[in-house]
Amino acid sequence: MFDLKPWLATQQQRVELALAARMSSIAQRTPPRLAEAMRYSLLDGGKRVRPVLCLAFADAVARQTHGLVSAPVDAACAVEFIHTYSLIHDDLPAMDDDDLRRGRPTSHKVFGEAMAILAGDALLTDAFSVLAQGPESERALRGQLCAELAVAAGAGGMVGGQVLDIADDRPEQLEYLTRMHRLKTGALIRAACRLGALAGGANPAQLEAAGVYGEAVGLAFQIADDVLDVTATAAELGKPAGADAAAGRSTFPALLGLDGARALAAEQVATALRVAGSLESPPGPLAALARYSAERSH
Repeated sequence: MFDLKPWLATQQQRVELALAARMSSIAQRTPPRLAEAMRYSLLDGGKRVRPVLCLAFADAVARQTHGLVSAPVDAACAVEFIHTYSLIHDDLPAMDDDDLRRGRPTSHKVFGEAMAILAGDALLTDAFSVLAQGPESERALRGQLCAELAVAAGAGGMVGGQVLDIADDRPEQLEYLTRMHRLKTGALIRAACRLGALAGGANPAQLEAAGVYGEAVGLAFQIADDVLDVTATAAELGKPAGADAAAGRSTFPALLGLDGARALAAEQVATALRVAGSLESPPGPLAALARYSAERSH
């Protein structure tokens, strides 16, 4: 059996070093207070699921295609830059109005709302700078990666999902909730998988598999978040527990019950495992990460 824990720790360290290096480069041309705010949120730990998925798909596909380029690490960093920007903005008073993120005060609590907004703006923009720059031989690939990431992060992806989340007339419907989270959370996770596959030299079938896997894991990951909001403590989550219920938000447990929500997550994991089998044999990181998305405890 593949042992996820040591592998995941190694990949997370790989991501941390890459993020720190790119943030250090950006800081050299950035006003110090802005760089401090960007660094505060970007380098505060976290599970790094999205960049790890990106690297895992790049590695899995490259083993089949014998592809070897420098783009996967930049793609992984770009995804995490955008994820971090989204967290900073989601925590703002105009959005979710949260005081804690990963066990620490949120960006606007430390740096003020204006600087938090600007730090998020900078991370979003610099994500594409990180991804676009590379060897001349990779320019076409990196352009494709930038386009893929932009669609996932933009109006038809993550931002559109956030709009559905804050809508005043948001219905208490499973179809609406699923669509919202496939955009708000799932679009960036799906993009991370597809970016990794593309950077590894994926053919159309492999790229399609990465998209199906990412969509399934993205929904399973969000369902797990909703379940943990009900069952975990604030200390375990690193942020207030029960926030969804307190805000009156529709969630998967609220609509389906805890057992129903867990069953839906299990269905998504089964889909991800099916397509992962076409990319790795025997089951390895992709299969383990699919299970982790629904079974994690924080």
